Amino acid sequence: MKIYSQNDVLNPGKHMSVQIDVRTPLERFRRFMIYNTCLSFIPKGYLRDPTIFPERSAEKGQIYLEAAAKIELAQIRDITFVKAIDVLGVIYNSKSGNTRLRWRQISGTLGRLTGIASLNSIVNLLESKVITREYVESLISSSTALAQAQGRETREE
Repeated sequence: MKIYSQNDVLNPGKHMSVQIDVRTPLERFRRFMIYNTCLSFIPKGYLRDPTIFPERSAEKGQIYLEAAAKIELAQIRDITFVKAIDVLGVIYNSKSGNTRLRWRQISGTLGRLTGIASLNSIVNLLESKVITREYVESLISSSTALAQAQGRETREE
C-alpha cells in the first residue's frame, strides 16, 4: 500500500489519496457507493435491497455496473438506480476525480477492489466495512513512516 500526493510528498493543503487493493463482498462496496453518493436521498426500500445499485454518467463522476442483466428503476438527482443480477464488475469514479476504484468479481459476490481513494472515501470504505480499522491503522503508520523518511532525506541533502 502506498500513500500518494502531488510529487509523492505529504504537503499540507494538497490532495492526498491512498492506493487500495483488497478483497471485499459486493454488498460492502455497494454500501460504500451509497454512502459516497446518495445516502441522503436513496429510497429506504432501495437501501435495503442488495440488488439495487446507484449508477451515474461519466460527466458527473462515472459509476457503472457490468452485469449479466440490469433494469433501470428510477432517476433521482444525478443518480440512476438499477436492479442488477450477477454483477461482474463495477467502476466507481468520484465527481472530483480523486477516487477511482474498480471492483471485479472473483467468485460469487466476492471481488477484488483496486484503485485510488481520497481520504474522504477512506472514511466511507471503513464505515461500509470494505476496509478494517487495522487497514486504516496501517495506512496511518505507512504515512508516518513515509513522512519521517522524507524528513531524513531532506536533512541529509
